[in-house]
Amino acid sequence: MKFVDETSIKVHAGNGGNGAMSFRREKYIARGGPDGGDGGDGGSVILEAEDAMNTLVDYRFQRSFRAESGATGAGRNCTGRSGEDLILKVPIGTTIIDEDSAEVLGDLSEDRQQLIVSQGGWHGLGNTRFKSSTNRAPRQTTTGSEGEYRALKLELKVLADVGLLGLPNAGKSTFIRAVSSATPKVADYPFTTLVPNLGVVKVEGHRSFVIADIPGLIEGASEGAGLGIRFLKHLTRNRVLLHIVDMAPFDGSDPAESALAIANELGRFSPTLSGRERWLVLNKSDLIDEATFKERRETVLATLDWQGPVYDISAIRGEGTSRLCGDMMVYLEEVRALEAADPEVLAAEQQLQTQMQEEARDRIEKLRAMRRQESHDNAVARADEDDDDWDDDDDVEVEYAP
Repeated sequence: MKFVDETSIKVHAGNGGNGAMSFRREKYIARGGPDGGDGGDGGSVILEAEDAMNTLVDYRFQRSFRAESGATGAGRNCTGRSGEDLILKVPIGTTIIDEDSAEVLGDLSEDRQQLIVSQGGWHGLGNTRFKSSTNRAPRQTTTGSEGEYRALKLELKVLADVGLLGLPNAGKSTFIRAVSSATPKVADYPFTTLVPNLGVVKVEGHRSFVIADIPGLIEGASEGAGLGIRFLKHLTRNRVLLHIVDMAPFDGSDPAESALAIANELGRFSPTLSGRERWLVLNKSDLIDEATFKERRETVLATLDWQGPVYDISAIRGEGTSRLCGDMMVYLEEVRALEAADPEVLAAEQQLQTQMQEEARDRIEKLRAMRRQESHDNAVARADEDDDDWDDDDDVEVEYAP
């Protein structure tokens, strides 16, 4: 299944039904009076989080959705049938944004959570509603209101406690294979991971956390190099980032410079995300001797001016991974307990995530605008080249139609 984490749709709620104008007409009952019923309410468009979904591909091709309108009222004070609500299923972790106002309408982070994104129109009133002692035969009715229309942008950010960050072939996919049941593709060439992968890490029977592996970054990713930075937005929900560094790169590159390049790209993408809790994981300790590993380790720490936690592991052999996962579980439990005990801490965390997502959205939009401008400039340059190739002195016979 194709992984789609961003799309735009248009939703239109149903219109309210019109009120009816009717008078009671029965044998032996003269001037029975008004009996026009109200119209029905229009159906609303509702987005609902669905645990079984993990992509927005269903909205890649069908982009327009409309709820059912309410029926018109009828005589004998019969109310028109209300239109059914239209419920659209989306993956957990979907953010809904109004494209016209750029307002974030909501964030569906729990299974079966719902959000009304387009309110159905209200019903019109039948002429019975206007009956009074001075107006015994009213001929007034009202029409139902129009259903709300909205152009929406849907953004999916995978829900995970821990996010993996690093260069292609740093060992992120191997690590997630070693600590969970996830089976992302692993190969000896860059960019084997093309979409985010999730894995559940079980430390004990009742203790677990979710880890996310995103495609690797390269230097210049913030300017569109490699797979770019579009998948970095999935890290804005994570509580901890694991920066995995390849200590034995096959191309002979310097691990310290590579680690610094990733840190710089993260800072360009989102300063707030760059300041997030981050642990350094030095991978592939089994491929070089102890003295070389120690020397490279010290160089990496000095280059990054690192003050946080550091772990030496070999993901392919599983060395050091149990200790790392155990410490990660303890840290996450402490964070969860603190947020449960203090609502202000939870509110601050939610505000921080919102800020990171806004920075991510702004950076991605700027990159897209830059690419569109480059594409436009290239098209203009090609057109100019075609004009330069034109020679007025060419022997071209032109025939003019009368």
